[in-house]
Amino acid sequence: MSSLEVSEEVRQYLKTPTFDNWQWEDAEIMVLLQVMYTDLDFISTFNIELDVLQQFLYEVYRRYNNIPFHNFKHCFCVTQMMYGLIWLIDLRSKIDSIDLLIMLTSAVCHDLDHTGYNNAYQINARTELALRYNDISPLENHHCAVAFEILEKSESNIFRNLPTEQYKRIREGIIKCILATDMTRHTEILNKFKAILPVFDFSNKDHRDVLMMIMIKVSDISNEARPMDVAEPWLDCLLQEFFNQSDMEKLEGLPVTPFMDRDKVTKPSSQTGFIRFVLFPLFIELANLFPCLEVRTFLEDLTCLELRSPPCVSQKITARLRTFVSQSDSSIKRPCSIIKGLVHPKMKIMSLMTHPHVVPNL
Repeated sequence: MSSLEVSEEVRQYLKTPTFDNWQWEDAEIMVLLQVMYTDLDFISTFNIELDVLQQFLYEVYRRYNNIPFHNFKHCFCVTQMMYGLIWLIDLRSKIDSIDLLIMLTSAVCHDLDHTGYNNAYQINARTELALRYNDISPLENHHCAVAFEILEKSESNIFRNLPTEQYKRIREGIIKCILATDMTRHTEILNKFKAILPVFDFSNKDHRDVLMMIMIKVSDISNEARPMDVAEPWLDCLLQEFFNQSDMEKLEGLPVTPFMDRDKVTKPSSQTGFIRFVLFPLFIELANLFPCLEVRTFLEDLTCLELRSPPCVSQKITARLRTFVSQSDSSIKRPCSIIKGLVHPKMKIMSLMTHPHVVPNL
């Protein structure tokens, strides 16, 4: 990419699930997303023009709303975790490039135009999205629709040089992945994955499809597996969005979502329950397929974890979970990144000359 130069230290750091998103401005994040498409060889393999990729990412950036949690930075975090896991478990040697392209692009698009109010609110409030999609995953269906609105425009269609059959496969895959992020389908998808694990076959398309859904689910909810100084601000952002919704539900006389009620929710209670019942089961099953992921080391702690555990217990278990994503190149020590290039002419903060960042010790 002639208009993009990113230091090798940053490229390697970007491949680690310990990456700190808070150090980077949105324009720099756009560059880092380009790096992902480049270093996974998507540019050459799928004949993606750089200006089209930049326009695609710019349109994606525009369609994420300025809300506390489900914003462009969240899009990047999910995509970066997906990217890091692809490298960590050497997925490039196990599935083909089209599936990898589906996974990365699904992560980029998975929360497009999120309103900050979840599906329960959409349905109870009888919003336009709920009516349009008949109460069936209204947000996730909307995210898919917005993604393909962007991809319908030639200037932002990164798949425009692909044969029709490849495009159909990619569209089908992206839709499956994004719809899988509806948490009401969590148990269904996890049970499917557990059922095929004993006979998992990377050459079996159905098996790969379920794996891809698990991968985007893990990436989508993986903030608590990141280092504490990265994860903690995200929890604050999420709780703020939750509280905004519960306040609106009370104002409109709608059923109040219990885990969003500012009068009932505390950080420790929300964190321990989420880790125990949602995040951990996903990570442990993924580790069953990829033994290089060391997750079971804190299983003993979880067996005695209670929802009302004191904060110190919650923090201990969270720290143990974070060892799962700490497998990174120990030779990367506080590198200074130099990013040069143009992301998109329409963005105001586009010229990224020598902008040093201090990367935490890994």
